[in-house]
Amino acid sequence: MHFSRICPTLLLTAVPVVAWLICSLPPAAAFQSGEQAPAANPLKTAPQFSGVWPHLTLWNSGNECGTGAVVPWADRLWAITYSPHSPNGSDDQLYSISNQLEISAFEGSVGGTPANRLIHRETSQLVIGPYVIDSDGNVRVIPPASMPGRLTGTARHLFEPETKVYVATMEEGIYEVDLETLDVTELFADNQQQVPGGKPGDRPDGQTDSRRLASLPGYHGKGLYSGQGRLIYANNGEPSSDAMKQPGIPSGCLAEWDGRSDQWTVVRRNQFTDIRGPGGIYGNDNPGTDPVWAIGWDHRSLILMLLDRGQWYTYRLPIASHTYDGAHGWNTEWPRFQEIGEDDLVLNMHGMFWRFPRTFSRDNSAGLAPRSTCLKVIGDYCRWGEQLVFGCDDTARSEFLNRRKAKGTIAGPGQSHSSLWFAPPAILDQLGSPIGRGAVWAVDNVRKDQPSDPFLFSGFSRRAVHLVNENSHPVTFTMEVDRRGTNQWEPLREFSVAANASVWHAFDPQEAGVWLRVQADRDCVATAQFHFSSNAVDRPADAAGIFGGLATTDTTSMSGGLVRVRGDGLKTLAFAAATGGENPTSEQVLYELDARMELNRVDDPAALEWTLQNTAIPADVVTIEQASVLYVDDDGRRWRLPKGDAAFDAPGLLGLERLDREVATERDLFNCHGTFYELPADNAGGFAKIRPICTHNRRIRDYCSYRGLLVMSGVDSGAADSQHIVRSTDGRVALWVGVIDDLWKFGKPVGVGGPWMNTRVVAGEYSDPYLMTGYDRKRLRLSHHSESPVTIRAEVDIAGEGKWVACGSFEVPAGEVVEHDFPPEFAAYWIRFAVNANTIATVQLEYQ
Repeated sequence: MHFSRICPTLLLTAVPVVAWLICSLPPAAAFQSGEQAPAANPLKTAPQFSGVWPHLTLWNSGNECGTGAVVPWADRLWAITYSPHSPNGSDDQLYSISNQLEISAFEGSVGGTPANRLIHRETSQLVIGPYVIDSDGNVRVIPPASMPGRLTGTARHLFEPETKVYVATMEEGIYEVDLETLDVTELFADNQQQVPGGKPGDRPDGQTDSRRLASLPGYHGKGLYSGQGRLIYANNGEPSSDAMKQPGIPSGCLAEWDGRSDQWTVVRRNQFTDIRGPGGIYGNDNPGTDPVWAIGWDHRSLILMLLDRGQWYTYRLPIASHTYDGAHGWNTEWPRFQEIGEDDLVLNMHGMFWRFPRTFSRDNSAGLAPRSTCLKVIGDYCRWGEQLVFGCDDTARSEFLNRRKAKGTIAGPGQSHSSLWFAPPAILDQLGSPIGRGAVWAVDNVRKDQPSDPFLFSGFSRRAVHLVNENSHPVTFTMEVDRRGTNQWEPLREFSVAANASVWHAFDPQEAGVWLRVQADRDCVATAQFHFSSNAVDRPADAAGIFGGLATTDTTSMSGGLVRVRGDGLKTLAFAAATGGENPTSEQVLYELDARMELNRVDDPAALEWTLQNTAIPADVVTIEQASVLYVDDDGRRWRLPKGDAAFDAPGLLGLERLDREVATERDLFNCHGTFYELPADNAGGFAKIRPICTHNRRIRDYCSYRGLLVMSGVDSGAADSQHIVRSTDGRVALWVGVIDDLWKFGKPVGVGGPWMNTRVVAGEYSDPYLMTGYDRKRLRLSHHSESPVTIRAEVDIAGEGKWVACGSFEVPAGEVVEHDFPPEFAAYWIRFAVNANTIATVQLEYQ
């Protein structure tokens, strides 16, 4: 057995032995193929914050600097970065990181947009991007001229696996590479190499030949894997103008090729990303029989495809975060199945970490379960000794399609960069509480007695479903359950739904099973939308100690200001600082935060003025009303959010506070009335798909990403020293520094508000939508000023798509307040109300 394949198990079951091996043997002997540990004493002079070492930041000159791959190999950790659209190379580099966390760039780096990696057992080489690295760490390069394209996947060869591999590009280029000679054979031409306006087969040099094209629907390739006699390729985007605006259009595909013919076969016309089997980064041990899995999604939910004994099967999983939903595919950066030394694999998809059993097959599909939700955009991750290492996509100079008026005219970061995030494996169970929303049908044509795709039924403690009959006749829906994941189905329950009506059902914990599916007793148009969460959503409301020092609503003296990554290759953070309260400054002063995380005052009036003008906080983005916070988006749609501490009704000591900013590539943090929200780009659903992260009730003046860190300004002048408080060398101002996923430690989201507070309303007219998703305990209070009873009707948007269904009517007697506690399992994206008579009404919800 190849020693490196058993190291993860040894690390968990025989730690003393492995520790002795690390100390007693040369690193290359102890860890032949990539399971080595960093030393116990890393660079003592380098600071770290929440697992991020700022000196390990990776930079380029492109509009984006993502981490395409991180792989332990030859006694080092190897990482590659990518620019967004560089099929012929760029200034991105191959990096190696020593056990002492010393980082070196490979001098022969050719850059590009690479994210492929594979460890080839027979030749003991790592293929990472266009680089081939032997077991001693010697690097050979395949130049872009020999293999042009944005390299996205590497897979074992179907016929000559001892010496050859396949490499795929994002535009359907497929190459065969001989790992001994590095000779490259083009099997299918990369679409970017065609002449602009020319026909398929035209070469860039103007000549015409017989180059084959894969000609698959979709674009923006991601995964590549081989197994069961086929090469399997995934893409997750669509090259159309509609894809830039509408996340729900048909997009992407999963396809396969037999290795010899001229044609590919489309397996499924949806967006897909990673493809893996139990062999992971090495390829399957038994390629003829081992299963292959592919993960993707559509506008309904996540899609898990399984290739088992030559046949494809479909499963569906709920979605945690919608920030990945763009039909163009840009928002989804290489989510992966990964081996981290545990019994199960880990799957990272749409902002959720999943426990994924390496035995997953048609007859043994149990064990797949959510672990936690995350905010970082993670391109790749691996186990390195006792730590996980996440390669992220943190700070992009271009915000691509992610602009909105809530940001004002704020300038993007001056230079793109990302960093590596180190954390113990236990963190996978300690981030955001699992939440899952998704459908098997979404206003779909359903055939009589034809079961839906199986939808995950296990792993969440709170489970509920909205069933909607979109027809003028009643429909009976039958649910079946696969209790043990053995593909044996049995009836669970039936629901008779009247014409043009809906039902909501909370599943009892005793209604156990691994998978659930639904069918109808007649042809119909129907929706079956699930909302899942875990009891862990009932996390403490109090903030962890790491946030000590951030100004509260009671703070009387503080420093704060505007922050932005500087350009021109400086690699520093500009901080236009001021103080407010007892000893306010009359003008702002420029400070810079550098790689050593030292905050120094600088005399650069032009840079200060530029920062103040180009990072200004826009006014009048939201309206603070008595009822709630009103936000009107760029399309004129009205949305309402809960309120936190009443002090946020007015500006803080330093004036306006930042409301909206991109802090991970192509997704925003929205900071409103004491709560942070995750906000997708408009092309991924926008404000309709917003989700609360935490309620902080801090006076956060500004925030941004820098060197893989979340930097926040707004520190109490009397703050005690802390690992997370970086003070200026003159002692006058300070910043808070951590990572974006520290925000889960602030406490769960809470708040009070609603669409009406002593508001004059007209019979039959609906209120503005009020946010409901992501909150735990929900209490509704209704009252009015009429002398007769008034009926107040509630409807919920169950999918964030403007699909409203009835959720209850409340008869409210004159002079009384009616209260209603929603069941813990009840969830929807938004809620709205209407009355049956003109009145002055109050409808408020308290989220605890």
